[in-house]
Amino acid sequence: MSTPTDFPQMLRSAALRVTGPRVAVLGAVHANPHADTDTIIGAVRVALPTVSHQAVYDCLGALTTAGLIRRIQPAGSLARYEARVGDNHHHVVCRSCGAVADVDCAVGHAPCLTASDDGGFLIEEAEVIYWGTCPACARAAEADAAPLAPTA
Repeated sequence: MSTPTDFPQMLRSAALRVTGPRVAVLGAVHANPHADTDTIIGAVRVALPTVSHQAVYDCLGALTTAGLIRRIQPAGSLARYEARVGDNHHHVVCRSCGAVADVDCAVGHAPCLTASDDGGFLIEEAEVIYWGTCPACARAAEADAAPLAPTA
């Protein structure tokens, strides 16, 4: 995990100018994995109360293009951002509450990049999304399904 003092260096290493909004957006994404844009805007506004929505969107775009953050968008969901980049991991999404968690490749180092037929493409990334029910929603469903004890 990067510390706030790493963020300016990360920006410089990616040939990006260090600005307050970029540092704040990078910090917000690191602090809030899989956050949507509204969550990131709220987190950035704690440090920079007057930052505009457009400035945050611009920063997210620049940081994504530079490879410092990753944008994911599971079907039917808002775009989300994460700081875990470069390892071709996947995600699991709760159908009930929309929670998102990281899932490493099932076997070895990115075996999902070996397609059964690549159609002549040079495959660089695979996006796998598992869908299911998170533990909290599963417990809530169990509690709702439990029969009520009779009262005397």
